[in-house]
Parts: sequence; C-alpha cells; structure tokens
Amino acid sequence: MSHRPFPGRRSVLRGSLAASAALTLPTALGSAPAFALSGRPKAGWGVQTGDVTCDSGLVWVRSDRPARMIVETSATESFRGARRWQGPLLGADTDFTGTTRLRGLPSGEQIHYRVLLADPDDPRRTGEPVTGTFRTASARRRDGVRFVWSGDLAGQGWGINPDFGGYRIYNAMAALDPDFFICSGDNIYADGPIAASVTLPDGSTWRNVTTEEKSKVAETLAEFRGNFRYNLLDDNLKRFNAQVPSIIQWDDHEVTNNWYPGEILGDTRYTEKNVDVLAARARQAFSEYYPISTLRRPDGRVYRVVNHGPLLDVFVLDMRTYRNANSTDNQPTDAQGILGAEQLAWLKRELARSRAVWKVIASDMPLGLVVPDTGDGKPNIEAVAQGDPGAPLGRELQIAELLRFIKHRRITGTVWLTADVHYTSAQHYQPSRAAFTDFEPFWEFVSGPLNAGAFPANTLDNTFGPERVFIKAPTTANVSPAGGYQFFGEVDIDGDSGELTVRLRESDGTVLFTQVLQPGRVGQ
Repeated sequence: MSHRPFPGRRSVLRGSLAASAALTLPTALGSAPAFALSGRPKAGWGVQTGDVTCDSGLVWVRSDRPARMIVETSATESFRGARRWQGPLLGADTDFTGTTRLRGLPSGEQIHYRVLLADPDDPRRTGEPVTGTFRTASARRRDGVRFVWSGDLAGQGWGINPDFGGYRIYNAMAALDPDFFICSGDNIYADGPIAASVTLPDGSTWRNVTTEEKSKVAETLAEFRGNFRYNLLDDNLKRFNAQVPSIIQWDDHEVTNNWYPGEILGDTRYTEKNVDVLAARARQAFSEYYPISTLRRPDGRVYRVVNHGPLLDVFVLDMRTYRNANSTDNQPTDAQGILGAEQLAWLKRELARSRAVWKVIASDMPLGLVVPDTGDGKPNIEAVAQGDPGAPLGRELQIAELLRFIKHRRITGTVWLTADVHYTSAQHYQPSRAAFTDFEPFWEFVSGPLNAGAFPANTLDNTFGPERVFIKAPTTANVSPAGGYQFFGEVDIDGDSGELTVRLRESDGTVLFTQVLQPGRVGQ
C-alpha cells in the first residue's frame, strides 16, 4: 500500500488539542455562550474543515460573541511564515458561526492551521487560537487515498454518555489517519429528545449529557442550532474534527423522521406541522454548523462532487430535498423519484465527465434494502426499493435509468456507500440475478451507526439482483451503543495498482469484512 505517511500529524494534534482543551465548554453548558478570557472572543466549539480538494478547503469555527474570523496556515507546526486569511464577521445572524475558504493550497501536503477570533472593535484583541491540521488531496496518483464513512449520531435517545467514553468511535476512525470522513446523513436527530438517563435491558443505566434544546423535538431555528451544538460537547468528536476533514450530507433526522417536501405532520409532539417550514430552519442551521462548499451558492444545494485527485471523485447525493411523497412506491411512471430530475441530470453529467479512477457515490439511503415508512399507519416506502421483486416501479425507475446510463456510457469504478439502516453489510448487485438486467454489476456497502440505536437487517428487493455477501446486525430493535453494533467503513485506494479495498469495522476498529475491487471495470 503506497498511502503516504505523515508522522507530524499526531504531534501537532497532541500539542494543539492540549492547548485547546482549556477552551472546551463544560458539558453541562449546551446553549448559552460562555463569556471568559476577560472579554476576548472564545472558540469553545473547536474547529472543522470540509470539502478539501487538491488546492482548497473550508475552515469552520464558532465564537461565543461577535468576532472577526481569521485563519492562519503554515507548512509547519511553528507557523513560521504563516499565510493569513481574513474570514467573515461572526454574529447572531449565523449563531456566531463562520466558514473561511482557503484557496491556492499545495496539493498532497499537510496543512497546519489556527483560527483566531478578533474583537470587531479592536482587531488587536484576539482570543486564544484554536489549531488543527488537514491533508490536501494529492495530484499524484501514487500517493493513494484513505477515507472512512458512517452515519447516524445521537439517535433513538442515545446521546453523549461520559461513563461510556462519549462518542468514542471517532477515536478509532482517527487512528487510521484518513484523508477525510464522509458522514452519510443523520448528523443529528432533531426529532429525538435526549433524556438524562435510560434503563438498559440488563438493569444498568445509560446516562446522557443533556441540554435544553435536546429536551424536545426541534421546531425553532434556535432548537435546530442547539441540536448541532449538542454533538460538539463531545471531546472525541472535537478532536476528530481538528484532525480529519469531512464531507457532510444530510438525510431525514436533520429535520424529522422520514420527511418529504410538502408533508404535513400528524405527530402530536409538533406545534409546527408544516415540514417545509421545519426543513427551511433545519437547512439554515445545517449550513451554519458544517463547512460545505455548495450551501452558500444561490441554489443552496447539498448535492455536489468533491474532487480528490486522479484516483477519486466523491458524488454526494441528496435523496431528501427533491423526492416525491412517500407512498406505496409502485407507480409505473415516476419522473421525480428520490433525486428529482435536475439532480439526476447533474449526476449523469458529472459521472460522465469524471476522469477519476474511482467514482464513489455517497448515498444517504440504500438502493436494494426495503426501508418502510409506517409513521401514518400506511405501508409506505421511505427509500427506493418497495419489496416487489419484479421490474422497476416508483423510485426504482430513476435508479434503473442511472444504472443503464452508467453501463451504456461505459463509466468505470462506481461504488455506492451508505448508512441509514443502523447496521453494517455488503451487497453485490448482479444483472443475472435481477428482474431489471440493463446494468453492469456493482457493490453497495452499508455502515453505521456512529452512536445511535442498532436495528435488525432490512429485507432485500430483487429488482436489481442484490446478494448480501456480509452482514452484522442485532436481532432486536434499538440496541444501545453499550450493546455493540456500532460501525464505520474504511476505503483504501492503492496508488500503484489502483485497487480499492473496503473494510467494514466495528466501533473499536476491528475489521469484520474486507472486499478488494479492481479498477477499470464498467459499473464495478
């Protein structure tokens, strides 16, 4: 494996995170800004980087009061000869969060950065700097790529438990020294209140850190913001954010369970029943709390392609914003589907344009797993597959169109990664097993949750001929993180051979399953 080592990364994090540990808010403080450092702005929520490419990246921070964001970057930990980037003014309109885009960075290099927050009225008065590091994508194929993915954080009432070690899965992911992390959705559970304690099946108690915003379902902008802040009370996650860039997508729980545009909720917990109103507030908070390259565009979209050098392009889907209403999903025609016509056209265009060896399709929902939506008592479908093993119907029609396009345009190296179902598995899709046959074989890998309830396996739909090659899932519903079944996936792309290796891992890093894929094949 020719993935390049960067021994300096660990040392910079040990030093920088030890320095920033004093800036961490006590876990009992969840919402109100903490005024410390004698009036100087404070960045107690850590730093993040996102959508890093060969020559650019986004740096995020949150202040405890109005401040000017300043970023300094350097090739060394000493910050000698640092380059300075003037960032935005952080204020109440963005919940004191801000993102600065860094351009013109050297490819394939470790970038050390620090964020300073300056008093808007006196730029000489700055708070204690918060530091981090990230690696730009390499323009050299031989350097290889390594990344991790998962999803589903703080779901089903399982929040930050200090006795359990908090979100400790992030430590196992960081130990692999990945180039980046894909969060495949459900970054928060806005519809999932977190109680102070939960009794486990063995009679022991799971104890959660709690905040006011997590005491009820999120409806107001302040409550959605508080849900994103909640996760940043975890030191493991903050350390991870300072070390590993992220590619973030969203799914349903950033708003509410199984939502779709135009939905009117029957859930009695909500006073605001219009999902479109909730989704607009959730999207604003989502855009404030993650560094995402497309959310500041006029169309404010989540779907995008992140170019990671000659070996990899990551196609980030949004299967939530443009979908049609959840239904029995067996209609014979469906132009809107789960992606919407515009996103599907974009995906086809970008896949055909890509010259990367591998095209990873980051999907926030699985393709051949039947995911039901019975929230209103009807047998509706939440994802793509509806359990009819025959020819494509409903949302399957759009996926069939995409798979046909990949085959006929001879697009090589497509791999599907997802989360959502709260277990880990590997599915191989093969036309010889399928009702719809006009596509080339491909793999779909599922991993998660990060820290949420684990659930039994979903049934497969034979329309695209999936075979479940590996699975690990509980036999009972909503198993707590203390009961195991918390997972993430790793992808290694070798710079010499171009081979892509997928490893499905448990929360401590133990490898459960490995699959090696060869480059240059249509589909995969």
